[in-house]
Amino acid sequence: MRVLVVEDQEDLVNALRSGLVRAGYAVDTAFTGAAAEEKLAVTAYDVMILDIALPDADGLSLCGAVRRGELLCAAGPALRILMLTARTGLADRVRGLDLGADDYLTKPFALPELLARVRALLRRDAGGGSAVLTVGGLVLDSARHRVTRDGEEVALTLKEFGVLRYLMCRPGHVVPAEELLEHVWDENADPFTESVRVTVGTLRRKITSAGSRPLIETVIGRGYRLKDRP
Repeated sequence: MRVLVVEDQEDLVNALRSGLVRAGYAVDTAFTGAAAEEKLAVTAYDVMILDIALPDADGLSLCGAVRRGELLCAAGPALRILMLTARTGLADRVRGLDLGADDYLTKPFALPELLARVRALLRRDAGGGSAVLTVGGLVLDSARHRVTRDGEEVALTLKEFGVLRYLMCRPGHVVPAEELLEHVWDENADPFTESVRVTVGTLRRKITSAGSRPLIETVIGRGYRLKDRP
């Protein structure tokens, strides 16, 4: 899943990026509202973590403009917005939610809580109420960053974990390679590399039990599909 962090405090940005990447997310950053607008226009982010107080913009106004369709947003209404602010007043929280924010977190905060809130926002799209995704014999625990197949733990890289989580949120659906690149890799990824094909290939081998059929199939010319039945 791909996250845009919009925050002007460099130390906080670095801490958030580090924590989110360790949790398996692809992370882009913007230090100003203008930079955020440019990135929102070209990338379909899954979540935007948005600070209210930016040097050139009011985060609340930016949130409202996105929700009203006044700004070009590649993700459209699917974008989940988590507001960050040092303001603790009830009126500010209510205004942010009324303008279209999905959640609201006040500073200072603990990174585990922010990660839990991001997982909760992403579960809305997955249609689940738990941090655990289950498809056939595959079980992915986002909170513990753990994957098992038929009860046996599977060791995955961060990118493999991200690809599997994205596919498990869409079992039975064909996901184009371009979509995986956009949601699992960050803005530094080279769109002309074989990263997606190679990552899916190693992931497929790791989660395929001996003697069983692969759970991830390649649909030639279209993309990849995680079978919703073994």
